[in-house]
Amino acid sequence: MSTRVMQTARCPSDELSLTNCAIVSDKDQHFEQHVIVRNSAHKYVFTLKPHSSVNINTIAFSQAQRKWAGIIIGQEIEVSNYTFDKSKQCVSSMTVEIDFLQKKHADSKAYDTDKMAAEVLQSFNNQAFSVGQQLVLSFCEKLFILVVKDMEAMDPSILRGGHGSGKKQKIDIGLLVANSQVIFEKAENSSVILAGKSKTRESRQSIISPDWNFERMGIGGLDKEFSDIFRRAFASRVFPPDIVEQMGCKHVKGILLYGPPGCGKTLMARQIGKMLKAREPKIVNGPEILNKYVGESEANIRKLFADAEDEQKRLGANSGLHIIIFDEIDAICKQRGSMAGSTGVHDTVVNQLLSKIDGVEQLNNILVIGMTNRPDLIDEALLRPGRLEVKMEIGLPDETGRIQILNIHTARMRENKLLASDVDVKELAVETKNYSGAELEGLVRAAQSTAMNRHIKASNTVEVNMETAEKLQVSRIDFMASLNNDIKPAFGTNQEDYASYIMNGIIRWGDPVSAALEDGELLVQQTKNSDRTPLVSVLLEGPPNSGKTALAAKISEDSQFPFIKICSPDKMIGHSEIAKCQAIKKIFEDAYKSQLSCVVVDDIERLLDYVPIGPRFSNMVLQALLVLLKKPPPKQRGRNCSYGERFWCEWTGASCLRGAGQTDCVQGEKGQLRSELHAAVSWRCTGPAEMGVCSQSPSQQSAQHAAVSV
Repeated sequence: MSTRVMQTARCPSDELSLTNCAIVSDKDQHFEQHVIVRNSAHKYVFTLKPHSSVNINTIAFSQAQRKWAGIIIGQEIEVSNYTFDKSKQCVSSMTVEIDFLQKKHADSKAYDTDKMAAEVLQSFNNQAFSVGQQLVLSFCEKLFILVVKDMEAMDPSILRGGHGSGKKQKIDIGLLVANSQVIFEKAENSSVILAGKSKTRESRQSIISPDWNFERMGIGGLDKEFSDIFRRAFASRVFPPDIVEQMGCKHVKGILLYGPPGCGKTLMARQIGKMLKAREPKIVNGPEILNKYVGESEANIRKLFADAEDEQKRLGANSGLHIIIFDEIDAICKQRGSMAGSTGVHDTVVNQLLSKIDGVEQLNNILVIGMTNRPDLIDEALLRPGRLEVKMEIGLPDETGRIQILNIHTARMRENKLLASDVDVKELAVETKNYSGAELEGLVRAAQSTAMNRHIKASNTVEVNMETAEKLQVSRIDFMASLNNDIKPAFGTNQEDYASYIMNGIIRWGDPVSAALEDGELLVQQTKNSDRTPLVSVLLEGPPNSGKTALAAKISEDSQFPFIKICSPDKMIGHSEIAKCQAIKKIFEDAYKSQLSCVVVDDIERLLDYVPIGPRFSNMVLQALLVLLKKPPPKQRGRNCSYGERFWCEWTGASCLRGAGQTDCVQGEKGQLRSELHAAVSWRCTGPAEMGVCSQSPSQQSAQHAAVSV
């Protein structure tokens, strides 16, 4: 049939607007089911629907159709019949972009795309569609705007009953049939929530930036920790929400980072935002939450979660990740009921935080990261699964980690050729056992200041010697000087401490001394090499002034353990029983943080406040020692060797420790003092007294801690 010129009009009713058809008069018999409309230089294909409310020679379009085709009401357009080639233009699959027609009617309800696809096929069956076409869909009493994004033609061999060639042919104009597949894709910035299988895999951007690099971020020695954090906290968030929904998986909402100072907890929090392509995390210092006004502290907690709550209400499972980082979280999350006073401010802050993380209206789009040096102070309810369930210790870096950290802090010097060629980072990593990341950074700064100091003129005025400054380089000598004089590890060995006990050296005047040292060396090797004895405890016994402390110090020095501490009564003068117990406990807890550690408990009788008249002793300190001497180091923490020293009393074959009611521990009770070296050593001017060194064999069950008590 020839082309006809028709006048455009508005669709006569909302009901007809939802048909996606161009409406013509039911008296107009000139057209078939589909027509092509020419508007200026463009052509658009529509399906016709006759209706009595439209005049002859008039064709009515809905608002969505007019917007897509650029049609103006009252305009004259050319209309002609259009015939589909069903062997090439039947739609196999059609992808449509969906959004709410009116943003003010948006909600957070999840819409089933399977039912929605069935509704599209039922409402628009055997209709013409074009790429870019807009139409309105009524579903679940809501109006949605659909935009056709992509169409694929059905394989002709399938239409003939064959198996199909598997080739996909893109088409711009197609005919929707009963067995077509409709796939929904959420429009950009849309708040509509889609469920079911008839939707595209969400083009969800990875929250991890593809070009992030530990060394460029200034983080070294934390590869395993970052790997664990990614596995527990970020892996499930990388997957599209529909896959997570099918698995019934819930995201991790909280991580607690704890460990000794200077090991990278705050650095990790500071740099984690650079690792993410999403919004910057909110970093809050714990004490900043507290406010002098009643209720303001709790309000500050609520403000931190306000953005996440608002976005989850709008986007549901498609909400982005909100990260909230609490530095020094122990300041606001102490055990409830532990604070003195009647205000209970800290308790209500903890309650508010608990309810926000995992309360009645729980959020699934947050990740709370807390950092502390004192995990023991934090309320237990905050550490259960569903809250801060991932507890990650950021400990002292190993040798590989120290190499990474030193490379990071010397990178700029290396790039600018200010680092001398004799500086070996691997050598420095070996020499800096038990150094934290902050201490390694301090070591580099100290070496730099030493090198710069060589080029400063010390005259009436302090000025730089520009003649030599151009040749400035940081050398190995500068690092070694800083290592020996400036920076000492907090969890390392204080050489001055134990060197004072052997300032005159050890004289091997006979077999007893040699045997004691050799047995001590065997126990050290056992601690280093045995997988069955991470804890070895030893008791060194003898009369006063017989050299027990000197022998223990010598064995400790020769062990070359990175952590050696002497627990001596002279450092606890005037301490109460509780203060003594806390000081002893801290020494052992610090020892657990090192891969290899040695603790020397010197002069046990003085630690216990023992006097033979009575007898009197501190039972609290005694019980603390007994617990710590038999407690193995935490798993995967390291190995510990403890030496205890005591002198003989006037009682025959008994010591003050035994007089205090602990005969069993000397005899080798399980887990306590396993090995005993009796050293009756005297270095008086008159010469050695009668010597006798005997060694009691360890218990059949292997020791797990090396302790020497003097």
